[in-house]
Amino acid sequence: MPGYEGFQIAFLGGLLGALVFIAWWLFFSRASWLERWGGVLLSIVALAVTWRVNHESMGIMWCVGYAVPLLCLALAVWAVASRRLARGSRLPTLAATILLACGPWTLVRTDGMTGDHASKFAWRWTQTAEDRLLADADSEPAPGPRALTAAEPVGAGPVWPGFRGPNRDGVVSGPPIETDWSRWPPVELWRRPVGPGWSSFAVGGGLLYTQEQRGDHEVVSCYNARTGEPVWRRRDAARFYESMAGAGPRATPALSGGRVYTLGATGVLNALDAVDGSLAWSRNAAVDTGAKVPTWGFSSSPLAVDDLVVIAVAGQLAAYDLVTGDPRWFGPDGGESYSSPHLATIGGVRQVLLLSGAGVAGVAPADGAPLWAHPWKGRPMVQPALTADGVLINVGEGFGVRRLAIANGSDGWAVESRWTSIRLKPNFNDLVIHNGCAFGFDGRILACVDLEDGQRKWKGGRFGQGQLILLPDQDLLLVVSERGELALVEASTERFAELARVSAIKGKTWNHPALVSDLLLVRNGQEMAAFRLSLAGR
Repeated sequence: MPGYEGFQIAFLGGLLGALVFIAWWLFFSRASWLERWGGVLLSIVALAVTWRVNHESMGIMWCVGYAVPLLCLALAVWAVASRRLARGSRLPTLAATILLACGPWTLVRTDGMTGDHASKFAWRWTQTAEDRLLADADSEPAPGPRALTAAEPVGAGPVWPGFRGPNRDGVVSGPPIETDWSRWPPVELWRRPVGPGWSSFAVGGGLLYTQEQRGDHEVVSCYNARTGEPVWRRRDAARFYESMAGAGPRATPALSGGRVYTLGATGVLNALDAVDGSLAWSRNAAVDTGAKVPTWGFSSSPLAVDDLVVIAVAGQLAAYDLVTGDPRWFGPDGGESYSSPHLATIGGVRQVLLLSGAGVAGVAPADGAPLWAHPWKGRPMVQPALTADGVLINVGEGFGVRRLAIANGSDGWAVESRWTSIRLKPNFNDLVIHNGCAFGFDGRILACVDLEDGQRKWKGGRFGQGQLILLPDQDLLLVVSERGELALVEASTERFAELARVSAIKGKTWNHPALVSDLLLVRNGQEMAAFRLSLAGR
């Protein structure tokens, strides 16, 4: 069962089970009335006290998903085990049972959830990966000109200018790679710890750019792409944290015109010199728009288009002057969203697309004027995927995908829903389009769906909540699994075929990979690494 549906069933089932147990305990159990009501009141007090003193990572999911069901189980065990106890011993053992069921939760923390919504617990006094990174900061090589001058060119200009590559579609054309990894496996070039965050990479001029959290500062980091040595860092006094995904920025930097543009999880928008990291300008997009930081933070990767940088402040587009940072226009608020603006040409008209809580819409880049819109309420986390006559969209976990045909005629814009399919249900995993099919994740399993009718062609391979890149010239999918594995899968419209799989990095990996010629970059909230892929015929 896909993670989201399984999580919903487990969550609601646990809550319903707790309510049924409480009803039985109060009205049908053989406990005395004092034990019944006293047990409920003491349980409420114990849970409230535990909530106040436990680790910040133990949010509402801990309470409803773990603590309450375990407490109910403990009370049921007590009810069976205490039947023969003397009346004077029953209340003390009832109180002890409740305290023993709640107390241990104060000793642990959660290091977030997997894509299947399973918590990962650790003792609260042990160091996190971020703690270890900060503790080792003194021994880390300092950023500086040495790493900059040692940069080996990876290509001319911003060869991977930002989120999901040149066109934000996860498609990479280039020299063919060897697919027999038993003979030509990926070669590790470097590996280094990195602060938490779900940012990916921008790459240009032999340098890579990403975002990470380091203590109380959001950091834009620049590294030598071939050696991993730090070149410069820009720090902002900001920290975002939520218990499901953890700390850190969510968005990916964008390279344009010798500058790198970044949006932090709390709304800090920076324009930095790509060579030395000096600040050109900075804005607080949350203040500019009056938007509140959403549940999982501002996640929009900036989009440089013409003389503007466009971001999504949750479900609202905002455009700033590339050079000065002056606000140019703001779009209407479409509701909570974690998708990024997407440049497209549809019906012969260049436009910026955004998936928001209200659905999907296209606007004119110059002034944000609305062109067309299609309603589909949700909480989107992925990018629209462009088709020959429109887009393929998803508006949230468990919703499936919908194909829209969009036309621009003499009577204006026409948007037609061709089909909606639950045969492909991405979470925060983006899709790719190839040979008349959409390839992506149906829960934690790869799947292929026909664009003509939405029917599934195949489903196979377990990769968790991973990400992928399409190599269209070789009909290949380069997949990074949630466990940090690299895999090659045929981008076949007929069958699932995994060609190779190797381990790359450790820990929960939700970040998008980047591929520049033979250089593959991967990261998560703990470490990042670079691999050289063998090119075919060399």
